[in-house]
Amino acid sequence: MMEQDMREKARNAMRLILEAAKFEVEEVDEPLDLSAVRDGECVLVLCSNDAELVGQFDKTNYSLMVDDHEMTCKKLLFTLEKDITTENCTQWGVGEFVQYAGEAVLADIVEQELKLDLTPGKAKAKKAAAAAEEAPAEDEHSGISILHFPVKLSEQAAIRTAGIQGAAKLRFMPYYLIHYTSSGEQVYKDRRIPFDADGWGAINAINGIKLDLDGTKVEDSEIPANAEVSDAHITKEEASERMVTELIERLTQKVRIKQEKGDAIFYEEKTLKPDRKNITIDTKQVYIPVWQIRGKKIVEVNAFTGELLSEPMDEGVEVF
Repeated sequence: MMEQDMREKARNAMRLILEAAKFEVEEVDEPLDLSAVRDGECVLVLCSNDAELVGQFDKTNYSLMVDDHEMTCKKLLFTLEKDITTENCTQWGVGEFVQYAGEAVLADIVEQELKLDLTPGKAKAKKAAAAAEEAPAEDEHSGISILHFPVKLSEQAAIRTAGIQGAAKLRFMPYYLIHYTSSGEQVYKDRRIPFDADGWGAINAINGIKLDLDGTKVEDSEIPANAEVSDAHITKEEASERMVTELIERLTQKVRIKQEKGDAIFYEEKTLKPDRKNITIDTKQVYIPVWQIRGKKIVEVNAFTGELLSEPMDEGVEVF
């Protein structure tokens, strides 16, 4: 399933794209996301990685009644799952999404209407071509196995995302992936303060920048040939200690209790912190693949998510 916050961001971006194409866009009830109408044309939008939900969307016919006139709705799917295929939808993956999101911004700047191709057949052919281009080579391996997030973006796709021409180098950047749990509680007067928490965090082992990562996506396998593995500058112990300290700060609460004595009213405030012994940290070193493109400037692209990086993963690199 596409996580809720990710789906919300995708929905907002799809709205901007459709509005740039002069559609009137509204949110609709789940499981769908948006409906868009313009000049007798209707488009329903679904943002999902759920194959079952997508299948139902693909085989269902939708129509919209406007002023006693029934319109058959086109269907637009945005998904990050490359294995999902549809027959009756216009299907967008990362490539189409990045293309149209960028073109929507440009259309707004130059005050022109964005042109969208919503033909299912053409979109399917385009998606197949893009998938063939973006798929990383599988026949060249280095013989080196490390715990890393998979490479999902090819060199050419990364250069296209970067928007510059130059030499591309695949680098595996070290991170500490940390799973933390906290339990316990404190009781002050009649107030019960729980300190329950369970989640993931990641710290760049070179520059200390934090990142949200899903630890379930990590795999232990060979990396591509000619890739570079960067060394960690921060120790595992330092990263773990930082995570514990930040978790304690995040869970710490100030409790203010009102009390009355005779005609006087006063407030008592106390700071309650979780007990360090109730916090468990599991830390392991993992690597994130990054395409670094060196042209007139240096641009980095996350080879796992396809994201254009605004901050360098290596402290020795300046990204413009």
